[in-house]
Amino acid sequence: MTRSTQAIADGIRRRVFEHTIRHNGGYLSQACSAAESLALLYNEVLRLGPSTAPAIPRPFPGVPGPHNPDSFTGAGYHGPQSPEYDRFFISPAHYALVVYAALIEAGRMAPEGLEHFNRDGSSVEMIGAEHSPGFEVTTGSLAQGLSMASGVAWARQRRGEPGRVWVYLSDGELQEGQTWECFANMAFHRISNVSVVIDVNAQQCDGAMSTVGYMGDWVARLRAFGADAVEVDGHDLAAMRTALSRRAEDRPVVTLMRTSPYQGMDDALKKRFPRLHYVRFQSSEERRELARSVAAQLGIPNPEP
Repeated sequence: MTRSTQAIADGIRRRVFEHTIRHNGGYLSQACSAAESLALLYNEVLRLGPSTAPAIPRPFPGVPGPHNPDSFTGAGYHGPQSPEYDRFFISPAHYALVVYAALIEAGRMAPEGLEHFNRDGSSVEMIGAEHSPGFEVTTGSLAQGLSMASGVAWARQRRGEPGRVWVYLSDGELQEGQTWECFANMAFHRISNVSVVIDVNAQQCDGAMSTVGYMGDWVARLRAFGADAVEVDGHDLAAMRTALSRRAEDRPVVTLMRTSPYQGMDDALKKRFPRLHYVRFQSSEERRELARSVAAQLGIPNPEP
């Protein structure tokens, strides 16, 4: 650990903000909410070996299959998949830009890799797929990552492998039935080598969670489905360190990170809540106004797009 975790979190926000301004839109609120948790995972918590992937991501090689020997996954950015190392599954594929920024800030991907973002033929997808940096599975429309990760975890547990399986979810995935089916089955099979981190930023593509499909007390519900669950402030690094160090003997561990989708950019983005899922600009003046306001909060000189 050579950089402070907070410095990495601040770098994630700055990098996603600058990309959003340059490209006239982006998943900016996810960087606001997830920066600390991703920074903490990559910088302190995850036991990962050095990246085995190229610093500048390779082009898309085509879909996996028996006749495509050139296909690959983005798991190499998390290092070798050896028994002693952790595995990290990212389920909300729309967090891809934030994940790429985290990989760059953690020294696992070159900054130039973002120049390939969302280009035809690139593996640096806007919506992460199995070949995208940091991803090793395609998680469907939403909420399929936990199920795939739990299968890997069960196999690793049965083999006695010491490495842990970590899964990153968005709170919108708690609206999906497959998520709850997976938690119930993990509890039934006593899968205990899984740690789930959930970014609870209270919003999704259709608006505020409370108006779309909020189902009450997430912690109580997760405990009822057999998980060891707690909730913490997702911007409080000390509280997060304590929560993420928890282990259980017979069940998965879940940490809900209560976060703000405009953390660090309050002046400009708070007034947009809950319409923050993807930040678009209606005019050049609105874009300049956001650039000036956020740059002042983040300490970025020359913010003009």
